[in-house]
Amino acid sequence: MKNILVPTDFSKNSWNSIVYALQFYTNETCNFYLLHVTSISDYNGSNTGMLPTIDTIDTTLVKETKTKLLRFLKKIKSLSNNPLHNFSVLTSNDYFIDAIRKHIYEKSIDMIIMGTKGASGLKEAVVGTNTGDLITKVKCPVLVVPENAKFKFPKEIAFPTDYNLFYQNKILSSITELSKMFDSSIRILHITKKDERLTQFQQENKEYLHDFFMDEKHSFHRITNSKIDAGIQCFVESRDINLIIMIAKNLNLFQQILFKPRVEEISYHTEVPFLVLHE
Repeated sequence: MKNILVPTDFSKNSWNSIVYALQFYTNETCNFYLLHVTSISDYNGSNTGMLPTIDTIDTTLVKETKTKLLRFLKKIKSLSNNPLHNFSVLTSNDYFIDAIRKHIYEKSIDMIIMGTKGASGLKEAVVGTNTGDLITKVKCPVLVVPENAKFKFPKEIAFPTDYNLFYQNKILSSITELSKMFDSSIRILHITKKDERLTQFQQENKEYLHDFFMDEKHSFHRITNSKIDAGIQCFVESRDINLIIMIAKNLNLFQQILFKPRVEEISYHTEVPFLVLHE
């Protein structure tokens, strides 16, 4: 049984992430924990600039949030009555990351699934602040569901790498688990500059990946492009990619793909989910 944490702010985007999660795990026995985090420091019940009392928190914040969560849960159950899925609602009055860490520990969370609103302007980053903090500061697998993502079985998985890091078996096993779960093909992608060749270390890492994925459907791909995001856009379109897997440890790729400002012609991050894995 898997324990899945789904943070929600009751927005259209967070609803989309829940719908995606239910379909992603449609054949898996799961406990889904719906979590809403309210930051007390942002709450001003009387417009006086003073923080609320414990009684106010209990009677206003907690009760209102639980009511919204129960409505959300009712909406979910009207959408899906999968007997493999159990649901619980959680509320927390804390800093977002602290609340997430607490529930990961207490509920033995296997995966976090979170929607991202995307940026309202091209100068903003691909993922929002909460999502960005989550995938960089919390060592738990995170499935980031973009605003326009519609569920498709991830038959084609892109795994971008520069071959500069040796990945531990635990990380790679998470990828093979997904591959078996959906009968997916793993497309290992290297985006390189013109005339750039692999070092011996990079070549050894590439060969290790080939050996590790020997029993899975996989292939290696090389795209020449000076811009990583443009290379990924091209690959996503040409291979009909349904899921992109990122390793958080690979900071260069990570920042290039998820934390650069948006570019108008790059759209994969609004449609294709990202799975971020941690060592």
